[in-house]
Amino acid sequence: MDAFFSLMHGFEVLLTVSNIGYMVLGILFGVLLGFLPGVGGANGIAILLPLTFSMPPTTAIIMLAAIYWGALFGGCISAILFNIPGEPWSVATTFDGHPLAKQGRAGEALTASLTSSFIGALIATIVLTFLAPIVANFALAFGPPEFFSVYLLTFCSFVGMGRQSPFKVISSMMLGFAFACVGTDEITGGLRLTFGTETLLTGFHFLIAVIGLFGIGEILVTIEKGLQFEGQSAKINPFVVWQTWKKLPKYWATIIRGTAVGVWLGITPGGATPASFMSYGLAKRFSKDGAKFGTGMLEGVVAPETAAHAAGTSALLPMLTLGIPGSPTAAVLLGGLLIWGLDPGPLLFVEHKDFVWGLIASIYLGNLVGLIVVLSTVPLWASIMKIPFAIIAPIIIVICGIGSYTLSNAPADLIFMVMFGVIGYLFKKLDYPLAPMVLAIVLGGRTENSFRQAMLGSQGDLSTFWSNGLVGSITALSMVMLFWPLIMWLYRRLR
Repeated sequence: MDAFFSLMHGFEVLLTVSNIGYMVLGILFGVLLGFLPGVGGANGIAILLPLTFSMPPTTAIIMLAAIYWGALFGGCISAILFNIPGEPWSVATTFDGHPLAKQGRAGEALTASLTSSFIGALIATIVLTFLAPIVANFALAFGPPEFFSVYLLTFCSFVGMGRQSPFKVISSMMLGFAFACVGTDEITGGLRLTFGTETLLTGFHFLIAVIGLFGIGEILVTIEKGLQFEGQSAKINPFVVWQTWKKLPKYWATIIRGTAVGVWLGITPGGATPASFMSYGLAKRFSKDGAKFGTGMLEGVVAPETAAHAAGTSALLPMLTLGIPGSPTAAVLLGGLLIWGLDPGPLLFVEHKDFVWGLIASIYLGNLVGLIVVLSTVPLWASIMKIPFAIIAPIIIVICGIGSYTLSNAPADLIFMVMFGVIGYLFKKLDYPLAPMVLAIVLGGRTENSFRQAMLGSQGDLSTFWSNGLVGSITALSMVMLFWPLIMWLYRRLR
């Protein structure tokens, strides 16, 4: 019941003119970012984050989270109408969504996609509402060894549960740790990797890295592809919406299964993209019409969208309760919390209740508003695709530059932004994942501090990470996650 009353207080915080206005603005901007290929929600949040520094933290996080929900909704529009996924997790939606559009059923596909996204997010938000306080209270007993073991579990989960090669994941992560080490040592005050330049004394601002890696890097890749937009028209009217809603209940098992997959991969953290593909694969496996998937099955749209939105929402749970982001976008939001002077973790629920519960309340209302807004404005978004990307790309690059420069008014930040943009471009070309690098840049300092504090407290004894049942079990689970690819390889060889 405490969670319910706290949620009601969150709605009191949310329901102000300014908060609602910024939420609606964020949703519209997020839909645009999710709709345009090569942009995305993480990029938009990274670009706009510097502009929120003058806002109250609660208002800022509500707007940035709304951008996230809008991007989750918007990615499916270009996937269905143009066969161009606006977000990585929308790739699976193209398998059946675009064939439906080519059959003249674009309105039906979009309604099913957007509605199932809303349902997946709603269930995941309910889980977040009642599970987050429990996790936060449990985490209040954590000390440096426990926090380090949790951070270790996060990094090992990326290695063991990621879709990419473990070598590529670890390489990306190590480079992120190297960038996180640049600057002044927080404990000893010594200089590290500054190469005698004053510019690097404060290290690389994580936001510069994120804007470069996601914003500039994606734009360079998209420009190289010579992207051209050609797609199907879409008209949604109340009759189409109602007829599609009447069909959705028969996919209840697919929705529940997709939500469960999404919540699990959002918390672990696997991410929305693996969740969408896994949910699509499971739906194809268990559906009586599985052989027809890929030819325009409505169930093939419902499955990935439900899982992607559930994963995107549940990724906030470890970020708020433990300070561990469950997705690249959550990592950017985590950096925002640190900039606003808020320490993500269990004390956030004690010291900043208005912030936490205002955010959770905004997820409920934001997804409902997002569903209504997107359903009623699909033709508008489709018309935007007629604007040449040669016009859109320079505008995005200018916005990235403004966002980077305003952090400290230092021209060197623009150079760093371009440098990270080139790195992001090369990583995309070589199929190296960016998420582990971003995670290491954001959490590298906190992980190092927890480890060194644990070592100081135990006088250098590594057994402190096995000193009690809690920290020992988390460390053991980390090792299992780290060597999971090897375990599965041995299992397949022995079968």
